[in-house]
Amino acid sequence: MNKYSRILIQPLRTLKNKTFAKLFLSQTASLFGDAFTWLGLALVSYSVNPEKSAVILATALTLRVAAYIFFGPFAGVVSERFKRKSILLITQGFRVIVLCLIIFINTEWQLYVLIFLLNVAAAFFTPTYRAIIPQIVPKNEYREANGFSMAAFQMLSVFGPALAGIFAVWLGAKQLFLVSAFMILLGITIILTISANELQKGVVINKGNFKDGWNSVINGIQSLFGNKILRFSLSMEFVAAIAGGLVLVNTVGLVKNSMGLDDSHYGLIMALFGVGGAITAFLLGSLDRTKTRAKSLIGGALLIGIAVCFANFASFNGLLFLWVFAGVGQTLADLPSETLIGENITRNNQAKVYGAHFAFSHLWWFIAYPFAGFLGTTFPNYSFLYGGLITISLTIIAIIVFKPQVK
Repeated sequence: MNKYSRILIQPLRTLKNKTFAKLFLSQTASLFGDAFTWLGLALVSYSVNPEKSAVILATALTLRVAAYIFFGPFAGVVSERFKRKSILLITQGFRVIVLCLIIFINTEWQLYVLIFLLNVAAAFFTPTYRAIIPQIVPKNEYREANGFSMAAFQMLSVFGPALAGIFAVWLGAKQLFLVSAFMILLGITIILTISANELQKGVVINKGNFKDGWNSVINGIQSLFGNKILRFSLSMEFVAAIAGGLVLVNTVGLVKNSMGLDDSHYGLIMALFGVGGAITAFLLGSLDRTKTRAKSLIGGALLIGIAVCFANFASFNGLLFLWVFAGVGQTLADLPSETLIGENITRNNQAKVYGAHFAFSHLWWFIAYPFAGFLGTTFPNYSFLYGGLITISLTIIAIIVFKPQVK
């Protein structure tokens, strides 16, 4: 077997680990459910109030990020005090209940409350899931396992909505939430087949009062920012979020207004952005074996910055290539943080640090989205150019300030 074949096959070896394979299948089912949820949300927003559908959807997405920011840091504290299998089952079960309730809504405020509650559960589920991975796979396979997990997320973010769209035509908007609930139930069923001891491996449950819990949250944040490698990784995530926000917020205007093209062209552009990220996530663990992942982080931030710089001046075919490279850059800048936490933080502290990272990584996007909107409305013909130059400048500043070791 040659070198390139090994690179392609190596990530698949993680599926030989039965516990990880089951957890991965459960996550995949849940991600399918999420795709149905968010397409259903867009359609229900329109049905609740067609004239305000954009505002309703934007508010719901803002509440989603807010739930992550406020509750993410507490996920690690909960993970220290309860069995992780119980956390996965309870949070996913709660999501099923909320999804079933959404089909009965008829006002905006009901939708806002349920979407917020749905994502409070996700804020506890996702960091717990991520903290389990480094404990159930061998250290030499952790990067591949994390990359494989992220690749599934990227691919389902591309193709999941398309499948959900087909079901929407067949079933109707609100029924999509029932499909989503069914997929999450399927994921719960898979989790039930995993031993609680396997998911708890090496982690001791600690009991404590409220003050201890708050101190644990602070400790998680301090551990995240106190590690030099993780500080630099977080800075690259912030830089990439600035450029990524431009891609997610302003591409639709670029394609439909500036280029005069239709929805199918926009869908193709965004699909290639996701595919570029998915392929990179799948291969990254095998390609970059360095300790700090600085080459990947710096390369990713610069790549997405350069890609968006040329977007305002590209043809449609040119934009196709640029957005593939932007997807590659986004993943190179984002994915290493997940593995670096598992490799640089002690096992008993990982959950609280994953929770802190989950909150701050979403805070970066909370800043990036309105910034992208500002550039898009203030400089409609040069928003990508200015955003790309800012991305590249911030990358250079971060390198000077944090002085990462490339090894």
